[in-house]
Amino acid sequence: MDKCFIMINKFGSNNRSSVTIDEPLANYELTLHPHKPFLYAIFLGLFVTLSGWMTYPVHGSNWNQWRGSLGDGSHTSDPWPASIDEKTLVTKWSSEKLGASYSGPITDGNLVFTTESSEDKESVLAFTLKDGKLKWKQNWSGKMKVPFFAARNGSWIRSTPAVANGRIFVGGMRDHLLCLNTKSGEIEWEIDFPKKFKSPLPDFGFASSPLVDQKHVYVQAGASFNKIDQETGTIIWRTIGDKGGMWGSAFSSPTFAKIDGQNQILVLTRSDLNGINPEDGKALWKMPIKAFRGMNILTPLPFKDGIFTSAYGGGSSFIRVGNKQNKWSATLKWKNKSQGYMCSPVQYDGKAYLHLRNNRFACFDLETGKEEWVSSKSFGKYMSLIINNDKILALDQKGILYLIQANPKKLNILSERRLPKGESWAHLGVQNRMVMVRSLNRLHVFDWKI
Repeated sequence: MDKCFIMINKFGSNNRSSVTIDEPLANYELTLHPHKPFLYAIFLGLFVTLSGWMTYPVHGSNWNQWRGSLGDGSHTSDPWPASIDEKTLVTKWSSEKLGASYSGPITDGNLVFTTESSEDKESVLAFTLKDGKLKWKQNWSGKMKVPFFAARNGSWIRSTPAVANGRIFVGGMRDHLLCLNTKSGEIEWEIDFPKKFKSPLPDFGFASSPLVDQKHVYVQAGASFNKIDQETGTIIWRTIGDKGGMWGSAFSSPTFAKIDGQNQILVLTRSDLNGINPEDGKALWKMPIKAFRGMNILTPLPFKDGIFTSAYGGGSSFIRVGNKQNKWSATLKWKNKSQGYMCSPVQYDGKAYLHLRNNRFACFDLETGKEEWVSSKSFGKYMSLIINNDKILALDQKGILYLIQANPKKLNILSERRLPKGESWAHLGVQNRMVMVRSLNRLHVFDWKI
């Protein structure tokens, strides 16, 4: 769908009669000497110039949403140690037993948030990051069953929340987006997409995760992609409609990119990869991505002039994107047969690292598509990855944590450790020295002695 629909909704006392669309901007804290106005002017000029170059919003947390605040699975901090043994990565606290969840933990820097499904309810829980005290819990009705062939992995809440500006945004299984106050857990607004737009209920639930910038939240829900005002819940635009139900309803989560000087949002649907203009919701370009039964699941990885992606049944590919005389194009730069599945890749020094459908770990050259290596070692059915410089933290579905060196010549596992019992389908989180792990029924926080 090339059309962009602008829709205005009313919520509570903060009704709006007009919509202002803002570019995602960086959030800087400026500390300037009050007696140096000349330097202030220079610094301000540099700030305005640099802010125009920023692709990703900057938040007070390293891990405020799916794949972290930068959206690419990277974490910038002091170098990590070469070990994750119990003396180096110390257990700080673990929660009591929780309802099952696939949602990764996120944090605003003070609180860590997780979700659960229990009987006919879904919940968000807020714990203090430092000591694990439960601050609040909010429930809503959200029970549903996924199709029988996917039921062995449970019908639990899937979407990883996002937090920004004192609000947490979470997608409930029944295509239900909620905004909660981070201090109190009070629901500020909510959107029931099937009720509002008569869209089919997604057969696999709300699986895509929200994406936030400084003022907006973006979600693949209601058989479409939506930009929403964080404060009021006003839907600013809807675009790229799909069938919903079994054959629509996205699995992949959106991410920010800057390609050929243009800020855009990469949106992978069940059939296509799209570059969306965040201002008006129009598709700048589109490229079909083949996948078995539309299983485009991982989050695409932007790199230089294009995007890497990989799909069950469709192989791995790199899409080159460009703009000539205001006309965008997307072309296939390379393709190989290796199939990713659910693991979203990370990159270091021009190489992509990811877990494949065959449960092996692999390294690809992003420029050429060359398969540098595929491990002989087999892992669990899923891995989540975070990279810091040349070290990768990888948590597999079996609950084993690996520290892997990003090495283009071979798989180099520096250290490994089985964490507390229980599978983990949720994405890892890292906040400064804290490592956050959501096993199927508990939340664990570790303190890395860096």
